[in-house]
Amino acid sequence: MVSLSRPPRSPGYGSTPAAVLPVALVSQIHSAASIPRRSRRRKSVAIAYESGQGDGAEQGASEPQRPCWEPRDWQQQLERIREMRRSRDAPVDEMGVEKCYDSSAPPQVMRYQVLLSLMLSSQTKDQVTSAAMLRLRQHGLTVDSILQMDDATLGQIIYPVGFWRNKVKYIKQTTAILKEKYGGDIPRTVEELVQLPGVGPKMAHLAMNIAWDSVSGIAVDTHVHRITNRLKWVKKETRYPEETRVALEDWLPRDLWREINWLFVGFGQQTCLPVNPRCNECLNQDICPAAKRH
Repeated sequence: MVSLSRPPRSPGYGSTPAAVLPVALVSQIHSAASIPRRSRRRKSVAIAYESGQGDGAEQGASEPQRPCWEPRDWQQQLERIREMRRSRDAPVDEMGVEKCYDSSAPPQVMRYQVLLSLMLSSQTKDQVTSAAMLRLRQHGLTVDSILQMDDATLGQIIYPVGFWRNKVKYIKQTTAILKEKYGGDIPRTVEELVQLPGVGPKMAHLAMNIAWDSVSGIAVDTHVHRITNRLKWVKKETRYPEETRVALEDWLPRDLWREINWLFVGFGQQTCLPVNPRCNECLNQDICPAAKRH
């Protein structure tokens, strides 16, 4: 507010003090100086009301949610992939992680075997992982047996899984942590699982699903990553599986999360191959954005 005792210099009137100006002019200056401030206050109130803080919010009405993005034809594409996977005769169905552990073992041992099979499966075909797990189980696959086994023997047993030397180191380190920190069991949260040496997000979500019967997220491997990008199930192309997981979980209904991995892995092994996909055999060839039509 403008003070009449020590008024500011008024533009256009040089140094003439307000005391010698006509009273009406002083009143006009006073009013002009106040207008912008009142206008700003009115504007802020209007914005607050528009953002949902007005009558609707006071009466308990929630702000309308934005429509969720979803890819075109995704439900029809999913149904057709289910149809193509109906026979369940892909390598993942016969030799995947769910077929590698001893289902008759005590629950704690079973969970440990699930985790080890997941660690071995990285960058390795299901046939190779399954054979390595069978050899390990013949030696007695428990936390204590692995800790008592020397590195050379463990390496010989799991060879030729991908990066077998690194996996020997990770398995021994992770097993020691499980023995010391978890009493020989595996963690039951994704956050704890990914802290273990050699365990990534995909393995953690699969471990939660298979070992703990809990759906914590979508397990995205190279097959799921490749196929969902081809189908445009992501808003924009993703470069890494973890990016794909986040993008999928943003829109895909949670009750579908559990089946996506085994469904798409088998589909990727048999039809939607990394190189030269068999588009002419795919039921989705007419609605797949990446289909090679002849």
